[in-house]
Amino acid sequence: MTPSKDISRLIEIMAALRDPDNGCPWDLRQTFATIAPYTIEEAYEVADAIARGDLVDLKDELGDLLLQVVYHARMAEERNAFAFADVVASITAKMIRRHPHVFGSPEQRAAGAAAGFWDRAKAAEKAEKDAGVLDDIPASLPALTRAIKLQNKAAKVGFDWPSLAPVLAKLKEELAELEGEIASAPKSGTDKARAIEEEFGDLLFVVANVARHLKIDPESALRAANEKFIRRFRYIEEQLGARGRSPAQSDLAEMDALWEAAKSEGL
Repeated sequence: MTPSKDISRLIEIMAALRDPDNGCPWDLRQTFATIAPYTIEEAYEVADAIARGDLVDLKDELGDLLLQVVYHARMAEERNAFAFADVVASITAKMIRRHPHVFGSPEQRAAGAAAGFWDRAKAAEKAEKDAGVLDDIPASLPALTRAIKLQNKAAKVGFDWPSLAPVLAKLKEELAELEGEIASAPKSGTDKARAIEEEFGDLLFVVANVARHLKIDPESALRAANEKFIRRFRYIEEQLGARGRSPAQSDLAEMDALWEAAKSEGL
Protein backbone atom coordinates (compact mmCIF):
# COMPACT_ATOMS: atom_id res chain seq x y z
CA MET A 1 0.00 0.00 0.00
CA THR A 2 1.47 3.34 -1.06
CA PRO A 3 0.30 6.93 -0.54
CA SER A 4 -1.72 8.57 -3.28
CA LYS A 5 -3.57 11.79 -4.10
CA ASP A 6 -6.50 9.68 -5.31
CA ILE A 7 -9.35 9.48 -2.76
CA SER A 8 -9.86 5.83 -3.71
CA ARG A 9 -6.56 4.96 -2.00
CA LEU A 10 -7.81 6.37 1.31
CA ILE A 11 -11.02 4.38 0.92
CA GLU A 12 -8.93 1.23 0.27
CA ILE A 13 -6.84 1.90 3.38
CA MET A 14 -9.95 2.30 5.50
CA ALA A 15 -11.39 -0.93 4.12
CA ALA A 16 -8.13 -2.72 4.94
CA LEU A 17 -8.13 -1.38 8.49
CA ARG A 18 -11.68 -2.67 8.96
CA ASP A 19 -11.06 -6.05 7.33
CA PRO A 20 -12.42 -8.69 9.76
CA ASP A 21 -9.52 -11.09 9.11
CA ASN A 22 -6.46 -8.90 8.64
CA GLY A 23 -7.50 -5.46 9.85
CA CYS A 24 -6.41 -3.39 12.82
CA PRO A 25 -7.92 -4.66 16.11
CA TRP A 26 -8.49 -1.11 17.37
CA ASP A 27 -10.25 0.02 14.20
CA LEU A 28 -12.40 -3.08 14.16
CA ARG A 29 -13.70 -2.31 17.66
CA GLN A 30 -14.92 1.15 16.70
CA THR A 31 -18.53 2.18 16.08
CA PHE A 32 -20.25 5.36 14.93
CA ALA A 33 -20.63 6.35 18.59
CA THR A 34 -17.00 5.77 19.55
CA ILE A 35 -15.65 7.58 16.48
CA ALA A 36 -17.99 10.60 16.76
CA PRO A 37 -15.92 12.33 19.49
CA TYR A 38 -12.83 12.08 17.27
CA THR A 39 -14.81 13.63 14.41
CA ILE A 40 -15.71 16.61 16.58
CA GLU A 41 -12.13 16.90 17.85
CA GLU A 42 -10.72 16.89 14.32
CA ALA A 43 -13.12 19.66 13.27
CA TYR A 44 -11.85 21.75 16.19
CA GLU A 45 -8.25 21.10 15.18
CA VAL A 46 -9.06 22.35 11.67
CA ALA A 47 -10.53 25.52 13.20
CA ASP A 48 -7.47 25.90 15.42
CA ALA A 49 -5.07 25.66 12.45
CA ILE A 50 -7.12 28.32 10.65
CA ALA A 51 -7.08 30.59 13.71
CA ARG A 52 -3.28 30.24 13.88
CA GLY A 53 -2.89 30.90 10.17
CA ASP A 54 -0.87 27.68 9.83
CA LEU A 55 -1.63 26.39 6.32
CA VAL A 56 0.85 23.51 6.59
CA ASP A 57 -0.92 22.28 9.70
CA LEU A 58 -4.30 22.96 8.07
CA LYS A 59 -3.43 20.56 5.24
CA ASP A 60 -2.76 17.78 7.76
CA GLU A 61 -5.80 18.58 9.88
CA LEU A 62 -8.10 18.58 6.84
CA GLY A 63 -6.72 15.14 6.01
CA ASP A 64 -7.55 13.95 9.52
CA LEU A 65 -11.08 15.33 9.12
CA LEU A 66 -11.46 13.68 5.73
CA LEU A 67 -10.45 10.38 7.31
CA GLN A 68 -13.40 10.75 9.68
CA VAL A 69 -15.81 10.99 6.74
CA VAL A 70 -14.24 7.94 5.12
CA TYR A 71 -14.37 6.09 8.45
CA HIS A 72 -18.08 6.69 8.99
CA ALA A 73 -18.86 5.88 5.37
CA ARG A 74 -16.98 2.58 5.65
CA MET A 75 -18.92 1.54 8.73
CA ALA A 76 -22.17 2.45 6.98
CA GLU A 77 -21.13 0.41 3.94
CA GLU A 78 -20.54 -2.59 6.19
CA ARG A 79 -24.20 -2.30 7.21
CA ASN A 80 -25.29 -1.94 3.58
CA ALA A 81 -26.63 1.53 4.42
CA PHE A 82 -24.53 3.72 2.12
CA ALA A 83 -20.95 4.10 0.87
CA PHE A 84 -18.52 6.99 0.44
CA ALA A 85 -19.73 7.54 -3.13
CA ASP A 86 -23.25 8.05 -1.81
CA VAL A 87 -21.98 10.71 0.59
CA VAL A 88 -20.35 12.51 -2.35
CA ALA A 89 -23.51 12.16 -4.45
CA SER A 90 -25.64 13.55 -1.63
CA ILE A 91 -23.58 16.68 -1.05
CA THR A 92 -23.06 17.39 -4.76
CA ALA A 93 -26.81 17.12 -5.35
CA LYS A 94 -27.46 19.47 -2.45
CA MET A 95 -24.94 22.06 -3.66
CA ILE A 96 -26.42 22.01 -7.18
CA ARG A 97 -29.97 22.23 -5.80
CA ARG A 98 -29.12 25.16 -3.53
CA HIS A 99 -27.26 27.15 -6.21
CA PRO A 100 -29.60 27.53 -9.19
CA HIS A 101 -27.98 30.94 -9.84
CA VAL A 102 -24.77 29.02 -10.63
CA PHE A 103 -25.92 25.63 -11.94
CA GLY A 104 -29.52 26.27 -13.03
CA SER A 105 -31.16 27.25 -16.29
CA PRO A 106 -30.00 30.32 -18.21
CA GLU A 107 -32.94 32.21 -16.73
CA GLN A 108 -32.04 31.18 -13.17
CA ARG A 109 -28.41 32.12 -13.67
CA ALA A 110 -29.38 35.48 -15.15
CA ALA A 111 -31.67 36.19 -12.17
CA GLY A 112 -28.78 35.76 -9.75
CA ALA A 113 -28.98 34.73 -6.10
CA ALA A 114 -32.34 35.74 -4.66
CA ALA A 115 -32.25 37.06 -1.11
CA GLY A 116 -33.07 34.33 1.40
CA PHE A 117 -32.99 31.55 -1.19
CA TRP A 118 -30.60 29.38 0.84
CA ASP A 119 -32.86 29.48 3.88
CA ARG A 120 -35.94 28.77 1.77
CA ALA A 121 -34.21 25.79 0.14
CA LYS A 122 -33.25 24.39 3.55
CA ALA A 123 -36.80 24.97 4.80
CA ALA A 124 -38.21 23.07 1.83
CA GLU A 125 -35.85 20.16 2.46
CA LYS A 126 -36.83 20.18 6.13
CA ALA A 127 -40.54 20.19 5.24
CA GLU A 128 -40.00 17.03 3.20
CA LYS A 129 -38.62 15.40 6.36
CA ASP A 130 -41.53 16.77 8.47
CA ALA A 131 -39.02 18.40 10.84
CA GLY A 132 -39.63 21.12 13.42
CA VAL A 133 -37.97 24.53 13.31
CA LEU A 134 -35.19 23.49 15.70
CA ASP A 135 -34.85 19.83 14.75
CA ASP A 136 -31.80 20.18 12.51
CA ILE A 137 -29.57 21.77 15.16
CA PRO A 138 -27.21 18.95 16.22
CA ALA A 139 -27.16 18.17 19.92
CA SER A 140 -23.42 17.42 19.66
CA LEU A 141 -22.48 21.03 18.89
CA PRO A 142 -20.62 23.00 21.56
CA ALA A 143 -23.32 24.34 23.87
CA LEU A 144 -22.66 28.04 23.18
CA THR A 145 -22.62 27.49 19.42
CA ARG A 146 -25.81 25.45 19.63
CA ALA A 147 -27.49 28.18 21.72
CA ILE A 148 -26.74 30.74 18.99
CA LYS A 149 -28.09 28.46 16.27
CA LEU A 150 -31.26 27.69 18.24
CA GLN A 151 -31.84 31.40 18.85
CA ASN A 152 -31.21 32.26 15.19
CA LYS A 153 -33.69 29.62 14.06
CA ALA A 154 -36.35 30.89 16.46
CA ALA A 155 -35.64 34.48 15.42
CA LYS A 156 -36.34 33.65 11.77
CA VAL A 157 -39.94 32.80 12.67
CA GLY A 158 -40.35 35.92 14.81
CA PHE A 159 -39.44 34.60 18.27
CA ASP A 160 -36.81 37.16 19.25
CA TRP A 161 -36.31 40.37 21.19
CA PRO A 162 -36.40 43.41 18.89
CA SER A 163 -33.18 44.96 20.22
CA LEU A 164 -30.26 44.45 22.60
CA ALA A 165 -31.79 46.41 25.51
CA PRO A 166 -34.35 43.78 26.59
CA VAL A 167 -31.72 41.06 26.23
CA LEU A 168 -29.44 42.92 28.65
CA ALA A 169 -32.40 43.34 31.00
CA LYS A 170 -33.00 39.60 30.81
CA LEU A 171 -29.31 39.01 31.54
CA LYS A 172 -29.61 41.03 34.76
CA GLU A 173 -32.80 39.15 35.64
CA GLU A 174 -31.13 35.75 35.17
CA LEU A 175 -28.10 36.84 37.21
CA ALA A 176 -30.44 37.92 40.03
CA GLU A 177 -32.23 34.57 39.87
CA LEU A 178 -28.92 32.72 40.12
CA GLU A 179 -27.87 34.83 43.10
CA GLY A 180 -31.27 34.24 44.69
CA GLU A 181 -31.04 30.49 44.24
CA ILE A 182 -27.54 30.42 45.74
CA ALA A 183 -28.74 32.42 48.74
CA SER A 184 -32.05 30.58 49.20
CA ALA A 185 -32.88 28.26 52.07
CA PRO A 186 -31.07 24.94 51.72
CA LYS A 187 -32.86 22.11 49.94
CA SER A 188 -31.52 18.60 49.74
CA GLY A 189 -27.98 18.63 48.40
CA THR A 190 -28.92 17.21 45.01
CA ASP A 191 -31.96 19.46 44.55
CA LYS A 192 -29.97 22.56 45.50
CA ALA A 193 -27.16 21.76 43.09
CA ARG A 194 -29.63 20.99 40.30
CA ALA A 195 -31.51 24.27 40.84
CA ILE A 196 -28.29 26.30 40.81
CA GLU A 197 -27.08 24.53 37.68
CA GLU A 198 -30.39 25.27 35.94
CA GLU A 199 -30.19 28.97 36.78
CA PHE A 200 -26.56 29.07 35.67
CA GLY A 201 -27.56 27.44 32.37
CA ASP A 202 -30.28 30.06 31.87
CA LEU A 203 -27.69 32.78 32.47
CA LEU A 204 -25.31 31.33 29.89
CA PHE A 205 -28.14 30.99 27.37
CA VAL A 206 -28.91 34.70 27.69
CA VAL A 207 -25.18 35.55 27.46
CA ALA A 208 -25.19 33.70 24.13
CA ASN A 209 -28.17 35.79 23.07
CA VAL A 210 -26.29 38.98 23.97
CA ALA A 211 -23.44 37.77 21.73
CA ARG A 212 -25.89 37.04 18.93
CA HIS A 213 -27.41 40.53 19.08
CA LEU A 214 -23.90 42.01 19.08
CA LYS A 215 -22.95 39.72 16.15
CA ILE A 216 -20.14 38.20 18.22
CA ASP A 217 -19.18 34.53 17.99
CA PRO A 218 -19.19 33.51 21.68
CA GLU A 219 -16.87 30.56 21.05
CA SER A 220 -14.28 32.84 19.46
CA ALA A 221 -14.69 35.40 22.23
CA LEU A 222 -14.22 32.75 24.90
CA ARG A 223 -11.21 31.26 23.10
CA ALA A 224 -9.64 34.71 23.05
CA ALA A 225 -10.37 35.13 26.76
CA ASN A 226 -8.78 31.73 27.43
CA GLU A 227 -5.64 32.73 25.56
CA LYS A 228 -5.49 36.02 27.47
CA PHE A 229 -5.75 34.12 30.75
CA ILE A 230 -2.90 31.82 29.66
CA ARG A 231 -0.67 34.81 28.72
CA ARG A 232 -1.26 36.56 32.02
CA PHE A 233 -0.85 33.46 34.14
CA ARG A 234 2.41 32.64 32.35
CA TYR A 235 3.57 36.15 33.26
CA ILE A 236 2.77 35.38 36.90
CA GLU A 237 4.77 32.15 36.68
CA GLU A 238 7.71 33.90 35.03
CA GLN A 239 7.80 36.71 37.59
CA LEU A 240 7.54 34.32 40.50
CA GLY A 241 10.22 32.13 38.91
CA ALA A 242 12.53 35.15 38.82
CA ARG A 243 11.96 35.41 42.57
CA GLY A 244 12.82 31.74 43.03
CA ARG A 245 9.26 30.65 43.76
CA SER A 246 6.31 28.94 42.07
CA PRO A 247 2.59 29.86 42.18
CA ALA A 248 2.06 27.15 44.81
CA GLN A 249 4.62 28.95 47.00
CA SER A 250 2.89 32.32 46.56
CA ASP A 251 -0.45 33.68 47.75
CA LEU A 252 -3.48 35.26 46.08
CA ALA A 253 -2.52 38.84 46.95
CA GLU A 254 0.90 38.52 45.32
CA MET A 255 -0.42 36.73 42.27
CA ASP A 256 -3.25 39.23 41.88
CA ALA A 257 -0.72 42.10 41.94
CA LEU A 258 1.27 40.35 39.21
CA TRP A 259 -1.95 39.81 37.25
CA GLU A 260 -2.60 43.57 37.34
CA ALA A 261 1.00 44.15 36.24
CA ALA A 262 0.43 41.83 33.27
CA LYS A 263 -2.69 43.82 32.36
CA SER A 264 -0.76 47.08 32.54
CA GLU A 265 1.80 45.64 30.11
CA GLY A 266 -0.95 44.83 27.65
CA LEU A 267 -0.79 41.06 28.03
